[in-house]
Amino acid sequence: MKTENSKTKIASVFPGQGSQHVGMGKELFDNFKVFKNSFEEASDAIGLNFKKLCLEGPEEDLKLTQNTQPAIVACSVATFRVLETEFGFKPNAVAGHSVGEYAALVASKVISLADAVKAVRTRGKAMQEAVPLGEGAMAALLGPSDEQAVQLCKWVESQNDKWVFEAANFNCPGQVVVSGSAEAYEWLKENIGKFDFEPKPKKVRLLPLKVSAPFHCALMMPAQEVMQGFLDDVDFKSPSTKLIQNVTADFTSDTSIIKKNMVEQVSGSVLWSKLISKLSQEGFGVYVESGSGSTLTGLIKKINSEIEGSELSLFNSSTLEDVKKIGAFLA
Repeated sequence: MKTENSKTKIASVFPGQGSQHVGMGKELFDNFKVFKNSFEEASDAIGLNFKKLCLEGPEEDLKLTQNTQPAIVACSVATFRVLETEFGFKPNAVAGHSVGEYAALVASKVISLADAVKAVRTRGKAMQEAVPLGEGAMAALLGPSDEQAVQLCKWVESQNDKWVFEAANFNCPGQVVVSGSAEAYEWLKENIGKFDFEPKPKKVRLLPLKVSAPFHCALMMPAQEVMQGFLDDVDFKSPSTKLIQNVTADFTSDTSIIKKNMVEQVSGSVLWSKLISKLSQEGFGVYVESGSGSTLTGLIKKINSEIEGSELSLFNSSTLEDVKKIGAFLA
């Protein structure tokens, strides 16, 4: 039962890279014309067959970064449009994790779907080309606090002045993704036991991520420069829905600042924990993950578990049953 203090504001959140899988969006594609039309709109924009890529694969094509990023954005926007047109879904705010932020821009009418998939196609290609294959690495650091993760990265970088190693994604308490030079990561694997964590976490685990490049660190500066040039020519409009961004974990309505933040997020950290905490402070207690998977709702649950008095309603939208549950809730 809802209480007087229940947080009833709704946020639509959009997943990032890693949420993709062959077959994503199939049930919605088969049942909703607006989903199918959105795929066609995205396909026409960049000459990539999203129906085939997302629903049929092969997986080797879908996991290529320059395909993955537009596929995620196209699927997320198509899903959002189903909720919007079929159930009158009007969130009070939008946010996206990493590349998912482009879907949030489309949902809030800042840019078109065509411009979004063109942008992330360019982004994915530039990120892939920024660092030669095998020279970068990413890993999930489990256990330490955000501050400890930052100090650990600084310690690693101090071992060799040519190494880059940074905290890339602050996903939730006790989970920070680190990113940088492959040599630095290999060194850390062998030496993490020597780092003086104070206070010592209950556990410390370092799990490698299967990615093709070290995202959200200084090694991505060449890609950031590419995106600066690309986004300079894209028309950004004022958001129709409140927009909260990755690199600041704050609401933004000024189009020049939105664009600046989108450029900086290529090499900047994703401040997801702070972003969700900010939404919670603003009275948001309902989250709809618009797109494939349930990664973000899982993170949001962990973030809010440390906020006293937090009351949550979390929804995913990968299947027909999922969106019907959202429709019932909105009704």
